[in-house]
Amino acid sequence: MPSALIVDDLISIHEMLEAVIQPSGFSTVFATDGEKAFARYKSEKFDLVLADIDMKPMDGIALLKQLKLHDPHCIVIIMTAYASTESAVQALKFGAFDYLQKPFRVDELIATLRRGMEFKQFQAQRAKAGLAPGAAKSDDVASRLIGQSAALKKLTQQVKKLSTVRTPVLLHGENGTGKTAVAEILHASAGNTDAQFVRIDCALSSETHLREGLLGANGEGGTWLQQAKGGTLYLHHIQCLPMPVQKELVSVLRNTAALGFRLICATSEDLERLTDEGKFHDELFYRVASLPVHMPALRDRKDDIPLLVKHYAGQATNPHFEASLIEFTDDTLAVLSAYHWPGNLTELFQVVSKIAATTDARIVTSQQLPLRLRELKEWPSLSAYLEGQQKQYTDMVLRACRNDTKAASKILGVEVAKSS
Repeated sequence: MPSALIVDDLISIHEMLEAVIQPSGFSTVFATDGEKAFARYKSEKFDLVLADIDMKPMDGIALLKQLKLHDPHCIVIIMTAYASTESAVQALKFGAFDYLQKPFRVDELIATLRRGMEFKQFQAQRAKAGLAPGAAKSDDVASRLIGQSAALKKLTQQVKKLSTVRTPVLLHGENGTGKTAVAEILHASAGNTDAQFVRIDCALSSETHLREGLLGANGEGGTWLQQAKGGTLYLHHIQCLPMPVQKELVSVLRNTAALGFRLICATSEDLERLTDEGKFHDELFYRVASLPVHMPALRDRKDDIPLLVKHYAGQATNPHFEASLIEFTDDTLAVLSAYHWPGNLTELFQVVSKIAATTDARIVTSQQLPLRLRELKEWPSLSAYLEGQQKQYTDMVLRACRNDTKAASKILGVEVAKSS
């Protein structure tokens, strides 16, 4: 049974919380001030701490700081009165998992405690080499996340671990890196085929539309939140949410916790920098960014390009022959691997699928690639490739340069002889 250390200087609060928390499957221990709570936490083991912000001599913020110094993984939920909301946001900055504004509803309290436990379990899973039961299967993830590069393997492991929890996730990376695909994988990992995946592109929706769909009336959530009940609400380009909507969304998310949807947000901007500059609501940031996931750019996982090309080509429909039979020559793959891909996976998919769908030859050569890919001004340095691959890379460059050794030498930075 998970244990909660409750810290409040009012005995009546202890009695009320005990009456509502224990029937939900939590054991409770109480302390009347921060100093006693900290001493007890050090001597006993608790899964999470629920602390009031306004106490003496050690208030909730001071207790939070002490707990985080003692145990960086401690799950702390702050209780605050309405007038102390600004202080509660500061608590989020100091590492609080969440805060509850008094008076709060019982379902809101229990939902927050359970999310705190989910996050604690995720922390424990992340510390282990293996995955807990119920994680997304390797085959399921690999079918959507194609590649064997170090960057892709790291992302795959994160997705497997995140599939076991319902805590909000923030996917950040350049446009076209596959954020929506990861969000869909996380949604599918819940195993509830009846639950909806509600995808909202904040960059394409007007403020009026966003208010109607997200906020609704009386802070009860709009139609999109109702549709996402038990499923996933995916907010793409969350940095484009108008500031007034951001502020109100914080309250709505607290009020609609009982709907049980998972919130996944995606951004191509540095959301932390925008928050520091006052361009993104600070509390919303700390609520959505507790589990950040970096989506690597394609230029940082170029070893995956041959596998991606084969995968994308196999999905095309060609009137002459089966798309799975289409092959890209080594020199073609060399050019594709050297290109910088500003549009990332989306751009690669568009290039490969168009060629695979329109080619009248089963073998694709570099001459069939768009001119912008063939007229490269910069090639990656030889040192960027794995040790032991120098000869293979040199041969690829020579083929791409049509055995022009002078051009190949300039690209490689070393004199090379014509390939045999």
